[in-house]
Amino acid sequence: MRKLIFFLILLPAFSITATAQAYEDNIQYDKKKQAAIAVEYSFPPEALENAFIERMRKLGYKPKEEKGFLNKDKGFLVFKDAYVTDISKDKLDYIVNVEKKSRKEEDAAVLFMFMMKKEENVIATMGNDNLNKVKKFLNNLLPEVEAAYLELQIRDQEESLTNAEKKLRSLQGERLELDRKLAENLKTQDEKTKEIESHKLSIETLKAKRKKD
Repeated sequence: MRKLIFFLILLPAFSITATAQAYEDNIQYDKKKQAAIAVEYSFPPEALENAFIERMRKLGYKPKEEKGFLNKDKGFLVFKDAYVTDISKDKLDYIVNVEKKSRKEEDAAVLFMFMMKKEENVIATMGNDNLNKVKKFLNNLLPEVEAAYLELQIRDQEESLTNAEKKLRSLQGERLELDRKLAENLKTQDEKTKEIESHKLSIETLKAKRKKD
């Protein structure tokens, strides 16, 4: 009974964590404050970013990443002329950025998205119905986020396995070298023991030849 009560207490908390609620926000891009839709997920930023990329890949689009040491928009993903029917009947440039929710929350991330058409931010002029479509699109990323997070966990475990196997091979190599050195040491000890016995015998033999008074 206590386990059941504990489970029921945890269930609402899990539901809140698992479900996302997109909201309107702003983000700096192209030296301007851009109206955007944001959504938070309790997963690492890499999982959330990979999930969005996978969603767009299924629609046939690959991102171009903003790069460059002096580029203030570094890290933004741009999907040029993308046709996402769940959001709009028009081809738009989908611009996305994923950030850690905070320095203390490594496993929580925020995704910001806005769309451009002819260098104009579409979000800023959207009505409530269209904004809700964008929010719904982002709220429904959970299956892809969970799948992406699973792949990251598999990758991390495979890397850990590879490192563990590498370390084991190194230790086994050290063991072989130690065994070789130990064998040489025992052989040398045996030789020295025989040498010592030989010296003792020689000394005794020589002492026996001493003239007695």
